[in-house]
Order: sequence, then structure tokens, then C-alpha cells
Amino acid sequence: MKVLATDLDRTLLPNGRWEADPQAIELFNQLTEQQQTYVVYVTGRSLELTEQAIAEFGIRHPHVLIGDVGTTIREYAEGQWRFDEAWIAHVRAKSPRWDVAGIKSAVAGIDGLTEQPPENLNPFKQSYFVDHARSEAILAEVERQVQGRFDESAIYSFDSQSGEGLLDFLPQSANKQTALEFVADKLGLEKSAVVFCGDSGNDVFPLTAGFSGVLVRNADEQLVKSVQDAQAANPALRVYFAQGNFQGLSGYYTSGVIEGAYHYGLFTAAA
Repeated sequence: MKVLATDLDRTLLPNGRWEADPQAIELFNQLTEQQQTYVVYVTGRSLELTEQAIAEFGIRHPHVLIGDVGTTIREYAEGQWRFDEAWIAHVRAKSPRWDVAGIKSAVAGIDGLTEQPPENLNPFKQSYFVDHARSEAILAEVERQVQGRFDESAIYSFDSQSGEGLLDFLPQSANKQTALEFVADKLGLEKSAVVFCGDSGNDVFPLTAGFSGVLVRNADEQLVKSVQDAQAANPALRVYFAQGNFQGLSGYYTSGVIEGAYHYGLFTAAA
């Protein structure tokens, strides 16, 4: 079984400052269809925003959507989305102290944090905008107020397009890595059999968890360094850094996903 999992924004989607190959998305759609690839999107986007991306960029529907930074899993079949209820039960069992109201109260007085709008929140995701210029001090205060009290993970990333810092509080058992592990286990696959592609901060967990990782050429420098450090500590990690100059593709965005899929043998012939 061929499983290709990928982040969306600035990974599969060409919505960054780098120039994209105009043919890459159509090629991705063709290759995944022709080579019977099981496609998983792993994104911070909600279902609504994922559907917007599918319509705007012309990417295909996936077989599975791991959305909201790993806090939701939906399967797509016959034109319909279906919640994976087993995932919800799994998270609740693994993170019994998770408490959105408690987290909100704990960080309420921290200057430089602004709660994100309701469409970016859900029962397993409490998110904030962060003043990136002061992020180090803000995150240190967050750690003092929150760390370990709510079975939580605090994941910080930087949006290079908006210049904003982004902070997601999630249950420890619900993130891009654990959700993708859940999907792989459900499919009966070892993690190394799943190719995962990413570009920024919250992709570091699946990229260093034992999946066959791909960093697109436009990946954030911070992520590149974190992954290289992880490789130095664990040489067994499989991570491919897209370089471009591959079948006329640049290695940015969708092109890097395609290049990485070929590297691992997921794609074996041109469309």
C-alpha cells in the first residue's frame, strides 16, 4: 500500500513567496490517481478551510484528512466526509486532564497572546496569535503558567507570510504525529511505510517520528535545523530534503512533494 501524507499550506499548496511550477498540482493529482496512492492531508486547516483550498488550488480530495493540527480525523469516500469517532475516544482516554477552560484561564493575563477566532478552535485545540518579536519571553511565561497541568502540548510556529507567531495548545495525545500514527496503525502499516511531507514548525514531530520524511525546498530554516539536529542524534531517521532540478520541477511546494515521493519509490513512473 502506497501512503503519501502531506501538510497543505506552503507544502502541497503553492501559497508562499517562492515561485511555483504551474503544472505541479495537476501532475500530483495524476500521479496519485494513476499509481493508486492513498493520500492523507495533515494540516492546521479546518474542514471548511481545507475544502476552500481544494476548490482554490485544484488539489484532489484525500482519502483521509487529519485536520486542525492533528486534533480531528475524517475519512472521505463517495463524496462524503465522516468523523473518525475512534480517534476522539482515543484522545479523551489518553489525555484525561485536558481542559480548554483551564488553559484559557491560565494564560489570560499573558501580554502578547491573542486568542484566535472561533473557526480556528475546537474541543481539542486552543490557539493564539503571538507577538513574534517577544515570543521567547511570552513562551517562557506560558510554560510557567501551563506546563504539565492539562495533559497538553504547546506547539509554536511562525507564519512567514503574515509575520505572526502561532501557538496551539493540544492534548498531548493529539497532534500531527500521533494522528498520523493512528491512521498508519489503522491501515496496518509500519511508520516507515508512510511518506510525510512538511515545511514548517509543527511538522517537526512527524518528520522526526520514524515516518519517511520529506522537506520541500522552501521549508523554514528553523525546521531544517531541527530535523538536521534530530538526524545527528538518530542517524536512522529517514528524511529527504527536496533540491529541485528533478524532472523539470523546482522542488518548491507540490514539486517537492512529488520529488520526495519519487525518492522513496512511492511513484515509479512519470504520469
